[in-house]
Amino acid sequence: MMGPFVPDVISDELNLIVGLLIGVAFGFVLEQAGFSSSRKLTGLFYGTDFTVLRVFFTAGITAMCGITMLSQVGLLDTHVIYIHPTFIYAALIGGGIMGVGFVVGGYCPGTSFCGAAIGKIDAAVFVLGGILGVFLFGEAYPWIEPYYLGAALGDPTADKLLHMTPGIVGLGMIVIAVSAFIATSMIEKKINPQGPASEFPRTLHIAAAAGTIALGFVLAILPPREQRLMTLANDEAYHAAHPIPQMSADELAFRILDKDPLVQLIDVRSPTAYEKVGLPGATNIPVEQFFGRQWHDVLGSRKRKVFIGEDQQASIAAAGLASLLGYKEVYALEGGLSGFEATILNAQPATGDSPKGNAETHEFRVAAAPRLMAMIKERGQTKPVARPVKKVVGGCGV
Repeated sequence: MMGPFVPDVISDELNLIVGLLIGVAFGFVLEQAGFSSSRKLTGLFYGTDFTVLRVFFTAGITAMCGITMLSQVGLLDTHVIYIHPTFIYAALIGGGIMGVGFVVGGYCPGTSFCGAAIGKIDAAVFVLGGILGVFLFGEAYPWIEPYYLGAALGDPTADKLLHMTPGIVGLGMIVIAVSAFIATSMIEKKINPQGPASEFPRTLHIAAAAGTIALGFVLAILPPREQRLMTLANDEAYHAAHPIPQMSADELAFRILDKDPLVQLIDVRSPTAYEKVGLPGATNIPVEQFFGRQWHDVLGSRKRKVFIGEDQQASIAAAGLASLLGYKEVYALEGGLSGFEATILNAQPATGDSPKGNAETHEFRVAAAPRLMAMIKERGQTKPVARPVKKVVGGCGV
């Protein structure tokens, strides 16, 4: 339903081949861009050539805008993107070591392999030094592990740390990038009048900067897709125009007792509430997990899916969200779980004071109540099934 293709279309084995092909193509582009030259790379530190900074900022901004836009239209599931865990001490010390190595050796890990591939001796020596460093790190790891794993932050993202939407963070990064491009171009022209900045087409670069900033403003204005769809799913006016089909408590009780294989019950309440009381055969999937891929096989099945919330409004909102996400055959439980309990589970035998109604329906409810209660008791306090998201593991060592 949503990208990226890994791991559903591209298997783990094929992923290695695809990674190799992308790596070869990436190395070729780096070499053609001049990143196999240690002089060009170290020009960043001497103010004579800021190509490295421009390339990395451009790559980051492009990836960030692409992820945000694809996520907005539902073509990219950001939940499966692997984020490397953050360890503050390791990041600071490792970054310092890499920075010193970059200045002294003239390469970073990725560009050293690029230079070695075309026969540069200094790059090959740098690669060997990197391999030696990996070996020494592995041998010393038992002693440095407490420092390596110190100040762990997990896998945070900038928008969560800053309590901002991804679009606003993206706009900020774009402004920083454009400002850095302008500042470094001025420095480069002053220190190295014959450098790359001297050949930049001024009008084209101004237009590109303006267009990128405009795109950033658009991304900043748009609310995140999850927030937008959740708001729409809870909008009564939307449901009045796009009514969700509902299944009555009587029909659901009959289908549960009949063990209908074509009906899938989806309980959207919290895991704690589901553990206390849950209908037989129901799968606990809170609405915030609808956006991930771990329950796609259940939500995307051809069965008639009945969404069960605490009340009717919660049931309709959950079914509406599933419909907005493109899932078919969605129904809401009329009255929600509380209505089901009042109508079916708490049904009492008719008395003289009982209101007149459909006698057969009432008899069914009274007969169904103890059978369903026995099934619920047999089910016990079932804990929700946890389905971890399979992340797409990868990274760049440039």
